[in-house]
Amino acid sequence: MGSILLVGPKHSGKSSAGRALAAAGGYAGGFADLDEIIEERSGKSPRTLYREGSGVFRKAEAEALRALLERGTASGKTLVAAAGGGLIDNGEAMALLEKQGNVTVVYIEVSAETAWKRIRLSAETGGLPPFLDTGDPEKTHRLLHTGRAAAYRKFAGLVINAENKSPEDIASAILKALAP
Repeated sequence: MGSILLVGPKHSGKSSAGRALAAAGGYAGGFADLDEIIEERSGKSPRTLYREGSGVFRKAEAEALRALLERGTASGKTLVAAAGGGLIDNGEAMALLEKQGNVTVVYIEVSAETAWKRIRLSAETGGLPPFLDTGDPEKTHRLLHTGRAAAYRKFAGLVINAENKSPEDIASAILKALAP
């Protein structure tokens, strides 16, 4: 079994499910969060980089993904990773994934309504993410969610409905779907 990259909208549960999956599936490389790798490599949070410009952020995101993929290849250990919600909008990063033969991309699917509720809840302590800093953040979210969902469904090797499921349930569904 190769490495797994969890993709999907912001607050779909990718990181929580990824940690559960790495533990349950015995992935020797463990779990990695692409946003944490971005911050480690750049010394800046993804939000800060995005505020400097979406191109600045997307470049850091692609470089972090490249480093993650190289780490997995160099170690020979399979791992589970979670990407940020907008990875599908990063052409360079998606080209890197297309070249990788040993990474299964799993789309963690939740409704736009569920994602928006979680984003709003998170915004109570940290504010809305910069990409939603528009005149109508909810409308912007819904438009992005709809477009990205279609693109992720098309790109992913596996789609898991995560609506109202615990991280452990999501991990179990992934393991079951990938079992030989």
